[in-house]
Amino acid sequence: MEHFGYLVRRLFWLFVTVLSLITVLFIILLTYRPETTLHTITPSVVASNSDWQPKNVLAALENGSMPQRVKVGFLLVSESPGNMGPQAPDPNKRYAGNNLSCTNCHLQFGTQAGSGSWVGVANRFPQFGGRANAVGDLKDRINGCMERSMNGKKLPKDSQEMLAIVAYMEWLGEDLPQEREKEFKGFPKIKIPEVRVDLEKGKSVYDRECLVCHGADGQGIKKTDTSKGYLYPPLWGPDSFNNGAGMHRVITAAEFIKSNMPFGLATYKNPKLTDEEAYHVAGYINSFVRPIKANTEADYPDKKLKPVSTSYGPWADDFSQEQHQFGPFQPIMEYYKENYNIEKVK
Repeated sequence: MEHFGYLVRRLFWLFVTVLSLITVLFIILLTYRPETTLHTITPSVVASNSDWQPKNVLAALENGSMPQRVKVGFLLVSESPGNMGPQAPDPNKRYAGNNLSCTNCHLQFGTQAGSGSWVGVANRFPQFGGRANAVGDLKDRINGCMERSMNGKKLPKDSQEMLAIVAYMEWLGEDLPQEREKEFKGFPKIKIPEVRVDLEKGKSVYDRECLVCHGADGQGIKKTDTSKGYLYPPLWGPDSFNNGAGMHRVITAAEFIKSNMPFGLATYKNPKLTDEEAYHVAGYINSFVRPIKANTEADYPDKKLKPVSTSYGPWADDFSQEQHQFGPFQPIMEYYKENYNIEKVK
């Protein structure tokens, strides 16, 4: 019996020893991460960053993975006339003044690089804006578009519409790798021709490349359900953007056109038009009548910060209105460099 008790005690201590060793080994494996582990993980992370693609918006809408507030924002920007424009059922919700949709310019529902994409846009605010001469947030930037490109009025900053649009833009930028952010920012630059816009050359480009979608009269093609706006938007006239919009500046419009037009045939990586063609057709488009924004003289309190291709005064220089609208822009840029040490690019 005494021998049996001795065996039991030996087995007990053996069990305790083995359990302790297992515990120590487990802790070591859990906490110790050798260099080789990092080397095996890093390449896959880099690969996933380079392969990252914007969200498939329509797929997310169809399969129900799009959050409800994001969906509301998506419908506001993609079917603007019936949701926050002239055709909204509630007159109090008619914030946009024309029948454009935001996605007529921010292509592929705001995901297309080179078209003022909204992918990652929330990461760039707050930022300083020369037009207000103040630091503004993303809501301020949205309202700038509402008053100018949409020829309407500001959304209340705390409104459900504003919160939904911001939510949609933030959703588009989820998981965007930092090194990819620049790709989706603004419009790629062009080499600005050192000549005045040639309206005849612009018309020739328009007739060849743009007329089929936007029409000889520039009034575009509406969708069958007109509450959803235009299939191809009007480029001038009463239902287009007003003269305070960035797209009314020849340089900005040329950058957009070069990277995105003709629609479906060009991208910023594979454009169809040359810099010169984009420049002249941008001037041609902006030579026509469009809505006039009130109080534009208050834009750019510091007039030195005004883009050189802004067509309305006053300016901090003596160049003519016509030259500010149609160029050549290099003499104006040189003036600001020589007199104010300001490098102008648009």
